[in-house]
Amino acid sequence: MAKHFAEPAWWKESTIYQVYPSSFKSTGSGSEPGWGDVKGITSKLDYLKHLGVDIVWTSPIYKSPQVDMGYDIADYYDIDPKYGTLADVDELIAELKKRDMKLMMDLVVNHTSDQNPWFLESRSSKDNPKRDWYIWQPAKYDEQGNRKPPNNWSMILGEANSAWTWDEKTQEYFLALFTPEQPDLNWRNPELRAAVHDVMKFWLDRGACGFRMDVINHISKPKGYPDAPITNPDAPYQPGYSLYCNGPHMNEYIRELNDKVLSKYDTVTVGEMPFVQDPDEILKVVGAERKELRMIFIFDIVDVDNVPGSFRLTLHKWPPSDIRDIETKYQRLMIERDGWNSMFIENHDNPRSVSRYTDDSDATRDLGAKLLCLMQTTLSGTLYVYQGEELGMRNLPASVPIEEYKDVESINYYKKMTSLYPNDAEKEKWARHVLQRKARDHSRTPVQWSAEANAGFCAPETQPWMVVNSDYKTVNADAQRKFSSPESLSVLQFWKRGLQQRKENKDCFIYGDFELLDTQTEAVFAYKRKSKERAFVTVLNFTGKEVEWQVPDQAGVSAWVAGNYYKGKPEGAVSGAVKLRAWEGLLGTAKP
Repeated sequence: MAKHFAEPAWWKESTIYQVYPSSFKSTGSGSEPGWGDVKGITSKLDYLKHLGVDIVWTSPIYKSPQVDMGYDIADYYDIDPKYGTLADVDELIAELKKRDMKLMMDLVVNHTSDQNPWFLESRSSKDNPKRDWYIWQPAKYDEQGNRKPPNNWSMILGEANSAWTWDEKTQEYFLALFTPEQPDLNWRNPELRAAVHDVMKFWLDRGACGFRMDVINHISKPKGYPDAPITNPDAPYQPGYSLYCNGPHMNEYIRELNDKVLSKYDTVTVGEMPFVQDPDEILKVVGAERKELRMIFIFDIVDVDNVPGSFRLTLHKWPPSDIRDIETKYQRLMIERDGWNSMFIENHDNPRSVSRYTDDSDATRDLGAKLLCLMQTTLSGTLYVYQGEELGMRNLPASVPIEEYKDVESINYYKKMTSLYPNDAEKEKWARHVLQRKARDHSRTPVQWSAEANAGFCAPETQPWMVVNSDYKTVNADAQRKFSSPESLSVLQFWKRGLQQRKENKDCFIYGDFELLDTQTEAVFAYKRKSKERAFVTVLNFTGKEVEWQVPDQAGVSAWVAGNYYKGKPEGAVSGAVKLRAWEGLLGTAKP
């Protein structure tokens, strides 16, 4: 084990709970009824404390036109009226502190809103002092004199479109990788970087404990903006992530963030870094002695069902062994090479995990949600729980009309499919199927607090900004917290126990060694976590079928102590052949 991996740190041991504020809880204190607000977060702190949460990370609540749900920021120093006021955030930080909890902010500094004063100045004229705070390029022209974008990069949230937007007033293109309303910042400019540092200091001084950094590996673009490789010959624009992800100066810029700001505070940081799988590149950012970020989100696990080499809204059939292989790769990488993991399988950019990795039917939804909990609470890395994941919230049903999908990515995808294949019922049906499986909307439905109207998310007479999942009368926090059965726990109760066991056994589950116990049984992910004094074995059946699993000698299981089919200790053999039921997970004590 590398020398720094097992060094204790509060940010390694913390459970971080992601709030998607528009959908978390509405108290009506914001400017828009039916929209979650900051006071809504504050109102649920006792619930989060009871669950075992240490840090609340909220997706952006800054002032924004909400083209991309707040990831288009118009003012980094103020709160959008929909969410409330700066005073509400101060109250949230104070109430968190009373409960020995912390607030992590979402830092979105690859791009801003086109309504941000920085950009309004930048586009006002070519000689404005802030012109170079964004990425501007002249047009290209074909042989017929038609104007063309500077290169062939496609937009991330609408890959049929160019990543470059034409500005009529100044007669140049600006780069906007996500939507035309989200122009990319030019990190080559030291004044821009200093402005970002000031934003960070503002929130750290206000009481935030750190940042989740949105697409932080996009901030360094290559000189000359070369064309991307052609991966889809039929498309006019191509994905450019091989060029702008982990660009030439990215590590330099991130290290500067640490040197000039983060190192002056006791912070937690996590970088969103899609399209990066090279261990060397990952370790450059999260290595213990690199002094860049504490950890990053590695996307392999949430890209598992994407068609390889394609974009997010695709479907690829994958074997259950992929989960084992992905998690094992990064557990061993960080232990052997002194990095640190983030442990997550759900967030605001992905569908619900119980629908994605298991079977979310009424008969097995609880089992699947608990299986995923058992895996995450027994693997190394700072643990991230997404709102509603602790309840086993699932995707919207197929019966939900397409009009209820509100996300810009979903809307762009459906428009593209119906325009490419007009009057093609099969293609339209397929587009709906893909959205039902993969759309970001599924993670953005209101949290199901109770069986009351609107799931207790907002007042009964108020229309929620997004449709509430129809299963809320049976799947909700109130019902799960009050659940009582001699045989089993609710998903919420299972998560609470799992988080408690994780903290009580942090020498194994957080800082311990990791040993994979089976590479042959495709359906089973089995591993041993151990410290010098003790060990645990986790066994997970990632199929809806019964599997007979042979307990290997090196497992050394002494007794099963928990399982997703049980409230108490599971019964059954600890050696030889063990029958694992559909989606069954077991946790056992073992010899180190």
